[in-house]
Amino acid sequence: MATPTTGTLHDSATGDGTGRGLQAHALTKYLGGTAVLEDFSLSIAPGEVHGLVGENGSGKSTFIKILSGYHIPEPGGVVLVDGAPVRLGSPASSYELGCRFVHQDLGLIETSTVMDNLNFSKGFATRLGTIRRATLRREAAQDLARIGLELDPSLDVGSLSAASRTGVAIARALGDDPQFPAKVLVLDEPTAALPITEVRRLLEMIKTAAESGVAVLYVTHRIDELFRIADNVSVLKDGKKVATRPISRLTRASLITLLVGSELEEVQRASRTLSSEQGAPIMEVRELASGPLRSLSLSVRSGDLVGIAGVTGSGRDVALRAIFGSEARDGGEIFVNGEPLAPGRPDLAMKAGIASLPPDRKVLGCFRTLTAGENLVIADLQGIWRPPFLRRSTELSETRHWFQRFDVRPVDGINRPFATFSGGNQQKILFAKWLRRRPQILLLDEPTNGVDLGAKASLHQEVLRAAEAGAAVIISSSDVDELVAICHRVIIFRQGRVAAELSGDSVTVSKVTAECLGIDEERFVAVTARQDGADQSRDKARDVVVKREG
Repeated sequence: MATPTTGTLHDSATGDGTGRGLQAHALTKYLGGTAVLEDFSLSIAPGEVHGLVGENGSGKSTFIKILSGYHIPEPGGVVLVDGAPVRLGSPASSYELGCRFVHQDLGLIETSTVMDNLNFSKGFATRLGTIRRATLRREAAQDLARIGLELDPSLDVGSLSAASRTGVAIARALGDDPQFPAKVLVLDEPTAALPITEVRRLLEMIKTAAESGVAVLYVTHRIDELFRIADNVSVLKDGKKVATRPISRLTRASLITLLVGSELEEVQRASRTLSSEQGAPIMEVRELASGPLRSLSLSVRSGDLVGIAGVTGSGRDVALRAIFGSEARDGGEIFVNGEPLAPGRPDLAMKAGIASLPPDRKVLGCFRTLTAGENLVIADLQGIWRPPFLRRSTELSETRHWFQRFDVRPVDGINRPFATFSGGNQQKILFAKWLRRRPQILLLDEPTNGVDLGAKASLHQEVLRAAEAGAAVIISSSDVDELVAICHRVIIFRQGRVAAELSGDSVTVSKVTAECLGIDEERFVAVTARQDGADQSRDKARDVVVKREG
């Protein structure tokens, strides 16, 4: 185990030079003989939100595990909190010095109340052997107020919105502990599972937490959020820090370039060169209804790239599943090449040439206990199955081809359980599973949600490749930038119905977002500008307070 040293570190791009907050220096970690983190240094001042971005496998998780005490780095690495050295490899030392963590798996018990979830880890106030509910309720309200979250502590966690559940996890992490107060908050992709309408609310909670003087490390794949919340951002690539910049000196384009180059611009240029709307429709949807989806009519042709947008609950969420048959139809008809498609029959949809990538790869899209190779071939065993045996050599050759095409890592992990792969690599495997079938209609539901930018670039190229080969592609996504970059036309849902259909030069981020919200585009731009101005004013005020207190 490395022997920590004392002293004050200073990062020229971040930190206040006083030794307060979080400071990491010269952290290196080898796994299996490979450097997964190399000579990594970072400094976060009290009250600062520091974004950390990078592709899956870039070293973000390794850094978090070192901070938490799970990993022991190589000798020479140092982590300080308010100038005190963390005993590396000791979760207890990490906690006692004030490091707190909120992971994607929030670790909440949804059948218990907010109040109980806030106290499970620190214990319950008692008197004469009886839990003091009034005291617990008051303390819970204080914990929630610390991040600006107004909730009834007696509510069950399972009844809360996704943003509120994450807020409860943050409030629990920052809960009052006089002996070991929280000084550093690490958030690992806190918005990965949130609908776009709840993201802003959670970001406000995180800002409030930072304003209390906590140093915040914010790990995310959603770089747009960084421009609303971060003071500084660091970029990791292949275990090395390639840049640390104040967010005020970056644009979205320049940050993406640091990560993977101008990927979305390249995708948009490539998409615009593809022809569409040629020939007869290969699928027609007439007055489709399913749950919150009241009516959808559309037709697609070979090479079409069609987007579906809308806020959560607008009907967008169920549209593709209802077409594929994994969601029950309440009405309407679907025709593929002129033939009717029976409702509730994904098997018949597959026979008709439809492929469907569901939004939740961990639950709906895979067999987690099967190997990566088995998941890749399971949707089409033609050429592999020779009753009563599988042709293993053919299966291996086939999976190797697709692993190489999609750059799945590790490339020799074909026989590893699917669940052991990173999110981006899991999504690549599921893409490959469906593209093996050479579908004529490709339904993609949140195809790059929770996927790093490197994997996203690869998947976008495969979408264009499928359209160029003649498939009609329909993408339902909460990522408006993605829809604008890829799609030739975008259908917008509001209140279960198609509210607008944009095409050509009308497919812009501001226009699509305004239509989703049901407001005029000029008003949307004005409101966004005012909000951005308010955010900047609040950030400047916070900086003044931090500097004054420092």
